[in-house]
Amino acid sequence: MTAYVIVQTYVSDPAGMEEYKRLAYDAVQKFGGKYLSRGGAMEHVEGDWDVPRLVLLEFPSAARAKEFYESPDYTAARKAREGKARFVMTLLEAT
Repeated sequence: MTAYVIVQTYVSDPAGMEEYKRLAYDAVQKFGGKYLSRGGAMEHVEGDWDVPRLVLLEFPSAARAKEFYESPDYTAARKAREGKARFVMTLLEAT
């Protein structure tokens, strides 16, 4: 069953994020994922939510999404973003 990874991003060093973006893209591809949105325009239509940027990923399954997140490939990407951004990631299974 399809699963989505929703990432709230708080970037403090946009230039420093280039290596992370390259490494993360490769890891997403390796585990069958794809980017549905990478920081597109947002409009909050109800409630309070102070998130400056969202990324939405799609994976073939929750298991593949977890494999991606725990992989050495994505671990290297997370290391590359240290001190440059803070992420809040949520895994959501489709119903």
